[in-house]
Amino acid sequence: MIVSAAQASWACAPQGSGAGSGKQVIDPMRLFLLTSLTMLAFAANSVLNRLALTEVGMDAVLFAIIRLVTGALALGALLLLRGKPVVFGGRRRWVGSLALLLYLFGFSLAYVRLDAGVGALLLFGTVQITMFIAAVLGGEALPRARWVGASVAFAGLLWLLWPTETAAHSPVHLLAMIAAGVGWGLYSLAGRQEPDATGGTALNFLCAVPLGLLLLPFAALGTVTAYGAALAALSGIVTSGLGYALWYAVLPALGASRAAVIQLTVPVLATLGGLVLLAEPVTARLIVATLLVLAGVTYALRRATP
Repeated sequence: MIVSAAQASWACAPQGSGAGSGKQVIDPMRLFLLTSLTMLAFAANSVLNRLALTEVGMDAVLFAIIRLVTGALALGALLLLRGKPVVFGGRRRWVGSLALLLYLFGFSLAYVRLDAGVGALLLFGTVQITMFIAAVLGGEALPRARWVGASVAFAGLLWLLWPTETAAHSPVHLLAMIAAGVGWGLYSLAGRQEPDATGGTALNFLCAVPLGLLLLPFAALGTVTAYGAALAALSGIVTSGLGYALWYAVLPALGASRAAVIQLTVPVLATLGGLVLLAEPVTARLIVATLLVLAGVTYALRRATP
């Protein structure tokens, strides 16, 4: 993962005079592979969080704090080893750090009460809406195929994740997941302007740590176990810290609307991970929904004129 993040940053370097100028370019097959690896990391975050909260009984705030701090430590060490100067980034850095906090804590808190399906639907549905709105406001050309493909993929998510039994969900936890979706959408949008994927991700984590630690008094420290802490650290170091560095590396080559559509594969991947690690059953609904999402994403990403 470390090698992939560094190579992705180099492969996405702009043509021309220097970083941050010119158009970001990357080989299509390399972009596909790195983006796929990133989506797997995102899905793993959902599975790790669910394991810690439901199987281990770990406190949600404590999980998010360990995830944040371990990710910051790993990325900070990577910056020191790299020995390359980093640019703080001004407004972009604060947007990235605050959006990261909103996502991390909203995500963990929401899964205290929400089932995995409703939570994933809310999260990535909100992300898609946030990034599509930004794409429209930013004047990004949206081919008809992208609208159609996104609609088909989202319909697949609805089919997969919509509750089949009547259930009352806590409004507070619903709002927490919606906030997490807005946070992740904003974090992704900020990453499109990041000239240094690894450095930018590290600074986002490092700047977020002091604010995140302010929530430590609200964490139930007695719920921590070695297994739960290991799950949080794995999420923080590998699937969050290094995974987000990969995401920042490929984002400039994707654009807002395409990045939004691609992330609709994550709930399907997370559900498949749950089948293996949480013994969730394979159903016809899962198979049909998976085919719909993959077909929609494939159609949305095909080359077409607006």
